[in-house]
Amino acid sequence: MARLRDVALLAITDHDTIAGNDEAAAAGDAQGVRVIRGIEVSALSRQGETHVLGYGVQPNDAATRARIAALRGVRESRARGILDKLTRFGIHIPFEQVKALAGDAMIGRPHVARALVMVGAVHTEQEAFDLYLAEGKPAFVPHEGLTPAQAVQLIHDAGGLAVLAHPGFYAGDLSALLDEMIPAGLDGIEVFYPLHTPEQTAHFAELARRHGLLLTGGSDFHGPRGDAELALGSVHVPPEHVEALLVRLEE
Repeated sequence: MARLRDVALLAITDHDTIAGNDEAAAAGDAQGVRVIRGIEVSALSRQGETHVLGYGVQPNDAATRARIAALRGVRESRARGILDKLTRFGIHIPFEQVKALAGDAMIGRPHVARALVMVGAVHTEQEAFDLYLAEGKPAFVPHEGLTPAQAVQLIHDAGGLAVLAHPGFYAGDLSALLDEMIPAGLDGIEVFYPLHTPEQTAHFAELARRHGLLLTGGSDFHGPRGDAELALGSVHVPPEHVEALLVRLEE
């Protein structure tokens, strides 16, 4: 799909796992698409959940691999907590059903949303988030895992660059979050994002430049089920910022 859409550089940043990276890199070589191995680590700050992208992660030591693997257990525990909350609304979904929907992938809220559609509790997956699963909604369960600073450290230990994902989605005080993450070694901010307004994009770009951080971007494409506005290749990242990222990855 990336080759057909003229995407020459593709970062694989699945949530809390690096399981698909080697397969993706091999497929990229076969298709003529450069693949950056990555991850998107969920973290819990003082004011809410945030995500930290890791570009170029390729851990060589067993301890770091074990820490990444342990994130799966955190996700499964969170899914069980969400399902427990849904029972208060008379919605009973077995954990095994959600796990089956996830298959080999990491369990996440989209799988719960799909199950909600299947049982007829909502009409669409977006409605599932709007009514139950989004932050602040009645079945939301915060991610009980790493702090943002710890997420940065884990990514660095895995040989990657740590980038704050889609800051426009962060519900708390962004300045306070950056005050926590920059001393921990934050490398960049995801400035170019399909759901950022032009004003947000300009603001985040200014923040990145002020702090000497990389400016990155991407479509946040989640597969064929993704929304149209999150289509693969839909976000243009200026070449100078792509080059800056690649240079840092080579260092």
